[in-house]
Amino acid sequence: MNRVIGYFNTPLLKVPLLAGLLTGILAFLYFLALYAVGIPPLGNHKSLDFGIHLILMVAAVWYYRKYVGNGYLHLWEALGICYILNTIAAMVTGWLIYFFVTQIDPAVFQEYVANSRQLLLRGQTDISERLGADQFQNLLQEVNNVQPADLIIDELWKKTALAVLPVLIISLLFRKQDYNVLQ
Repeated sequence: MNRVIGYFNTPLLKVPLLAGLLTGILAFLYFLALYAVGIPPLGNHKSLDFGIHLILMVAAVWYYRKYVGNGYLHLWEALGICYILNTIAAMVTGWLIYFFVTQIDPAVFQEYVANSRQLLLRGQTDISERLGADQFQNLLQEVNNVQPADLIIDELWKKTALAVLPVLIISLLFRKQDYNVLQ
């Protein structure tokens, strides 16, 4: 057990794991704020929580560079920090949302499915023209079969897709190496 704890006690894992946990909790608080205000928390406004991810990615990379790397940071370290943080945050947020929609207020999930179905039906003619009527029926069936557990996977996929370019930019901006070793 001490080997496992020692493995996760390295700063390259500890910093993004803790920052990812904090990010996931803050993103869930954003979800709760949307819920409290009356905005559908699983709607289009939810994707704005990725800004929390970005802010804490920058903070984690900056902290690691300043306090762990003593002013230096390799590109691969920054990439690792950002991707670990993003993945942990998405999983924490996804699980917290899952527990919320299954234990506290299932109406949020039912509203999400109803809104998704309504959005799909509004675009029926365009989807049928471009993809075919059978593909539209498949999409409609998929929306009708969505389960609350799918929110976890959805959160993870969306945040991973959104993170590709910003993670690369953050990593490139914060990297700093000691080039004196080359001389």
